[in-house]
Amino acid sequence: MKYIFFSFVFFISCTVFAQEVKILDKETGKSVNNVTVFNDDQTINISSNDKGFVDISEFKNNEFIVFSHLSYAVLRVKKSTLKSRKFTVYLTKQSEQLDEVVLSVFKKEAKTNRIAEQIAVISAKDIQKISPQTSADLLAAIPGIKVQKSQFGGGSPVIRGMESNRVLLVVDGVRMNNAIYRKGHLQNSITVAPNMLDKTEVVFGPSSVIYGSDALGGVIHYYTKTPKLSEENEVKSQLFSRFSSVNQESTTNFSAELSFKNWASFTSVSYSNFGDLKAGKNRNHGFDDWGKVFFYSENVNGNYNPNPTVNENPNLQRNTGYSQTDILQKFFVPLSESTDLKVNLQYSTTSDIPRFDRLTELSNGELKFAEWNYGPQNRLLLSSQLLINPNKNWLESGTITAAYQNLEESRIQRKFGSLDRSYREETVNIFSINGDFSVPLTEDKKRTLSYGFEFAYNDVKSNSYGKELNIVNGEIDGFSNDFKVQSRYPDGGSNYLSSAVYVDYRQDLSKKSTLNSGIRFTNTNLNAKWIDETFIKLPDNDISANHSAVTATVGYVYRPNKNWQLNSVISSGFRSPNIDDVGRVREKSGDVTVPNIDVKPEFAYNAEIGIKKYFNNRKFRLGATVFYTLLDNYIIRDSFIINGSDQVEFDGEFGNAVANQNRGNAFITGYTASYSGKISNTWNTTGFITFTKGRTYDTEEPMSSIPPLFGQFEVNYKNDRLELGAAVRFNSKKDITDFNFREGIDNHDLTPIVDENATADEDKFYGSPSWATLGVNGSYVLNTNFSVQARLDNLLDEHYIEFASGVAAPGRNLSISFVASF
Repeated sequence: MKYIFFSFVFFISCTVFAQEVKILDKETGKSVNNVTVFNDDQTINISSNDKGFVDISEFKNNEFIVFSHLSYAVLRVKKSTLKSRKFTVYLTKQSEQLDEVVLSVFKKEAKTNRIAEQIAVISAKDIQKISPQTSADLLAAIPGIKVQKSQFGGGSPVIRGMESNRVLLVVDGVRMNNAIYRKGHLQNSITVAPNMLDKTEVVFGPSSVIYGSDALGGVIHYYTKTPKLSEENEVKSQLFSRFSSVNQESTTNFSAELSFKNWASFTSVSYSNFGDLKAGKNRNHGFDDWGKVFFYSENVNGNYNPNPTVNENPNLQRNTGYSQTDILQKFFVPLSESTDLKVNLQYSTTSDIPRFDRLTELSNGELKFAEWNYGPQNRLLLSSQLLINPNKNWLESGTITAAYQNLEESRIQRKFGSLDRSYREETVNIFSINGDFSVPLTEDKKRTLSYGFEFAYNDVKSNSYGKELNIVNGEIDGFSNDFKVQSRYPDGGSNYLSSAVYVDYRQDLSKKSTLNSGIRFTNTNLNAKWIDETFIKLPDNDISANHSAVTATVGYVYRPNKNWQLNSVISSGFRSPNIDDVGRVREKSGDVTVPNIDVKPEFAYNAEIGIKKYFNNRKFRLGATVFYTLLDNYIIRDSFIINGSDQVEFDGEFGNAVANQNRGNAFITGYTASYSGKISNTWNTTGFITFTKGRTYDTEEPMSSIPPLFGQFEVNYKNDRLELGAAVRFNSKKDITDFNFREGIDNHDLTPIVDENATADEDKFYGSPSWATLGVNGSYVLNTNFSVQARLDNLLDEHYIEFASGVAAPGRNLSISFVASF
């Protein structure tokens, strides 16, 4: 009896005096086990249990307690403060120190001191500060990325001199690149609203081992916001509203997060309305009329005007406005201690988007097109992601992602002097599943093995038709006639299947060095069928193509001490021809692209060296990366003979036949130098400069999409509730002799004219003028619920056009944002 009594007293004492802290993941709200907890003297060293609890009663009240886990930033707190935290500690995967942790850049969390490739990460805080109108504008703020725009409703990122289908876009682990991703300028990067993003990660250079085909220049990975669990039921909401003066933009975003113990939900709806964009007035480049819009078409929103209209304000770029709606719904459900489920629904739609560069195109000195619009661009994504953490010898963690995407895009065209309107509509259905798994080969995780698979099936439908407008009393009154139109892609349907497996191995050779290596096998299969032969006859109307490739990478990281890091990478990548490469038909500037079923894969072989130097206890960093990429069997658009002729009919006119074709070897080389860090507790600064050069070895021509030298320098001040910043962006001149004339992707004919009568383009056009802009920004937190932000970009109202773009950049722009959180 006495034994039972003392046992009961002991149990009560332990219960009363035990001080248990619960350790949670700040991002998901889930418990974190195996966290090492110790004091500064390391006289006490314990670990959290399977449910994330740890008893800290051994520590003194005035002691500092350190929470350490391999996958999280180290947290150091005073024990006496834990009571105010309700004995709950949140660990984060991002550190206040520079480059401490990158989450999933290679589909598995890893510290940057173990990664050899050049990477960049833009966090949610960075996105809020940049306050971009579109996600393309967000990408333009990342060191080393240049963005081209053919119209304001778009943005084509260029990484290391490669863009469009040579750059891979990924959202929440699902490939956005599809079978009709084209060579040239793409606008798909804007289909995710910036306010929905938790972060954006970029890998520079060929990353085909982990991501497969198309990742020649690099990978851009959008991560949307994910709800987190809570021990107590919580409901959080946020309202974001912004107005911008330069194009009368109004954006409203509303989000709501429901957090419970067993499930969580995040809902976000964003709507943006963009008016016509105003260009800058100050023309320091010396070309008085370059980029001005003297005439424009009023044939929008169902209007009809047989003649171009005089633009009373030539700096106002008529026909650049559009609207966009984005919806995100995400659920997070823990199925067990070791298994989680994410369900992801995304939908994006736009109004008609005027193709500004085509609507300002001239023919015999007059506007050519009365109508040239992209129809509503619709993107639907449904995906489920199973996160498993069995902690087995053969598998520590893994992710299985199954997704369905439906994409709809269309093009509507009509020329001045004609009542014939042509429609081209494309629908792509994509079914995909991929798995990514990893297992540590040693208990200290200094040797890890990752492996995975990927399958993606693209089904493409292409439809085309023409209608003649019926005009009554100067207004459109239905249609009076139908006529045939050449389809953009095979009208009998086409499909594209990609399947792959990969293995990746990472090992710490010593405390100072890490080896990265990997290999991937990919197979692609393409089928296409043409039916209508009214305009184009092919040697074979029913084609199939099968291609395989093995790619590999080897990277080495050397850290002589904590303040130096040297990186080196040798890698290979490839891009297999898709439906667009072999089967597209379109016209631009008198050239008509026609199908070529004989296009083969292109390969990239890359070598790069990087260096990082840290100062002031790793609060300041200098870095530089130099790369050289060899393209083999590269694909280029060039003159072509079809049916024995170099001319082909398109929409009632004959043009020069061109097609995608393989050539020999080409190279792209360059560097990015950057710095980032704290000047003091209240001041910080960042900056970068990027140079790229590319030429073909066989013809000694400049490669397309090679931007001129560009960069940005920024300084920021932060004190309590106030943040202030200033930034200078600049771009050097690109000589006309460095433009690629053959493909037309560089849009050399949109640069200033220096000699109207010259017969050679290199004598007629100037090239891309240099420019520099100054911007300032500030934000103030009114209280825990409200904050305001203002930006004044292009302060001096400079007129400039980004390299290869068809629309001038915004002039002076005042942007004011308001955020309310509840």
